[in-house]
Amino acid sequence: MISESIDRPAPPEADHRVSFFRDSGWLMIANVAGGILMWAVHLLGKRIGPAEYGVFLALLALALFVPTMPLQMVLAQQTASALASGRERQLSGIARLILYLTTALWLIAAVVIAALHRDLLTAWKMKDATGLWITLPAVLLACWLPLFWGVLQGQQSFLWLGWSMITSGVGRLSVAVVAVVALGAMAAGMMTGVLIGLFAAAVIAFWQARSFWLGPSEPFDWVALLRQIVPLMVGFVAFQFLFTADTLFAKAYFSQKTVGFYGAAGTMARALMWLVGPLVAVMFPRIVHSVAKAEKTNLLGMVLLVTGALSVAGAIGLSVLGPWIIRFVYEKEFVSVASSLLPWYAAAMVPLTLANVLVNNLLARNSFKVVPALCVLAAGYGVALTQFHKTPVMLLQTLGVCNLLLLLACAWYTWRDTVRPV
Repeated sequence: MISESIDRPAPPEADHRVSFFRDSGWLMIANVAGGILMWAVHLLGKRIGPAEYGVFLALLALALFVPTMPLQMVLAQQTASALASGRERQLSGIARLILYLTTALWLIAAVVIAALHRDLLTAWKMKDATGLWITLPAVLLACWLPLFWGVLQGQQSFLWLGWSMITSGVGRLSVAVVAVVALGAMAAGMMTGVLIGLFAAAVIAFWQARSFWLGPSEPFDWVALLRQIVPLMVGFVAFQFLFTADTLFAKAYFSQKTVGFYGAAGTMARALMWLVGPLVAVMFPRIVHSVAKAEKTNLLGMVLLVTGALSVAGAIGLSVLGPWIIRFVYEKEFVSVASSLLPWYAAAMVPLTLANVLVNNLLARNSFKVVPALCVLAAGYGVALTQFHKTPVMLLQTLGVCNLLLLLACAWYTWRDTVRPV
């Protein structure tokens, strides 16, 4: 059965490729299924209209802008390392500490947003604050869920990680459909679906790793911990900024309808990351485990090759089939604008998917020299977005150039990496 094969200990070296593609294949199925379900929510954009759909995209971007990937990768790295070295009780203490700190930061941010909510409503052209109040607990769950997922990923419990991903999509779509179609809700109703989906996924992920979250803990070396998690967190935060920031900038610079067109193209183009993400998700804890055990692995080349092939094929497919898909999914007025944006968006995602593989490999090996370069590039990208935004295409061209620079930087540091190969 799949539960027995996915959750059992790592296989011998002779079978590691079979094991890798089995686990990656299941996560890919879960990622695609969950992604389709989450994408299907955007079908409701037709019903609520471009203006409300633009509001939904902004609220969704606010939830996604939380550095979920860095949180997940930190816990995945700590879990894989702890299991390889027999430090499970220390891991429990570390995991709970990160959970408490994350919750405290969310409370501070929630107070600030509550105080400034009128300014946010004006800036985002929202009629009332209902959607914003629904988004706040969704942001908290978006902070917690990657922690729970990170532990599952680190212990290579890919079966339940995949089911949690699917559950998030099921909850998001089903609740949003009821809220919009049956109850006549608008962007706030769609965000309610996001909230319920996140809650259901978090419950599953927490319960399957409850021994880590509820078990006894031991003291740990604070200095050593900070030396590991700070560069990990900073590096992945910079990477996620490159992945998500353009949507928030688009909301600030363009009209509500244009943001709706832009978001429609972005939703489809970002599916490339859903497609190849599982390869990196399986690779990361295995490299961490190999480093801790001083074992050799050739995963990087294999993952890079498969990722490149899938992302290029996906980008070409979106560019060719995108206009038809947009015509089928969205209103007619979306077709011409979103279709013209989609090839640019898809092309910009290709170097990002490849850079994602290299970044994960470097950080899994504790090779943190790339982190300052990531920070400089992210800062430069933020400045560039404030200068080059005359049209949505120009914004996407800026994204593409920065992603290409990111890939070149990661390739350079991978080539000159002085960390002894595992």
